[in-house]
Amino acid sequence: MNIGEASELSGVSRKMIRYYEDIDLLAEVPRNSSGYRIYDASSIEQLCFIKRARDLGFSLERIKTLLGLWQNTDRKSADVKALAQQYMDELDRDISHLQSMRAQLAGLVEQCHGDGESSCPILDGLAHKQSTPVSSS
Repeated sequence: MNIGEASELSGVSRKMIRYYEDIDLLAEVPRNSSGYRIYDASSIEQLCFIKRARDLGFSLERIKTLLGLWQNTDRKSADVKALAQQYMDELDRDISHLQSMRAQLAGLVEQCHGDGESSCPILDGLAHKQSTPVSSS
């Protein structure tokens, strides 16, 4: 099948398919005599794998590792789990950081009357150093 069909079946845009090939995330596919790429079921399966991993927020580097593990029949599921757990731990830290930011912003919004006055607790709060800074890890 051609790149348009591969794109439709996998949900990955043509541009991204070409990009994934360029960075060796997707195995190079054969070309016909006219130079057009010819995708098979295996290519579509890889593209679907990549898309699902991207939808979950995995980096391209991690997806490359996951693809290698997926294609390695001698892999240990513990290796896959460790990689996923590491990413999940990072997500938990990011979520905690975002929740802290939201709580601080909610406190500032709550203090603001939102009326016609020029004084604004939100701007005042942003202008002053916090006693408990949000971590930027």
